[in-house]
Amino acid sequence: MKEQQAYFYGTGKRKTSVARVRILSGDGVITINGKPFDEVCARPLYRTMILQPFEVTGTAGKFNVVAKVEGGGVSSQIGAVRHGISRALVVMDENLRTTLRKYDLLTRDSRIKERKKYGLKRARKAPQYTKR
Repeated sequence: MKEQQAYFYGTGKRKTSVARVRILSGDGVITINGKPFDEVCARPLYRTMILQPFEVTGTAGKFNVVAKVEGGGVSSQIGAVRHGISRALVVMDENLRTTLRKYDLLTRDSRIKERKKYGLKRARKAPQYTKR
């Protein structure tokens, strides 16, 4: 029987993505939706985004991350995982809050797609105006 390991939990959100993130003490293995971190994060920018909370707090390579993400696209999901990791680190150690807040990692990015309005082609784009 497998013994239960203590973990810290954080929920991260960005656009329409929601990430449920668990951090466990370990050697820095990151798993997103059952896939290794390198497979999900094709771009180097995504890798730095996910690792940012650890590098800022000086905890890089000390925790394993298990994340389940739903909704949105790849960029949105990466942002949600980063937010979830930051929140989980705060649950683990309240003293990290000021550092993470300074780098704006605890703020939920509230920018979402604006709804389409009637009479318009998109949220703000109007049909071409003709005078005569």
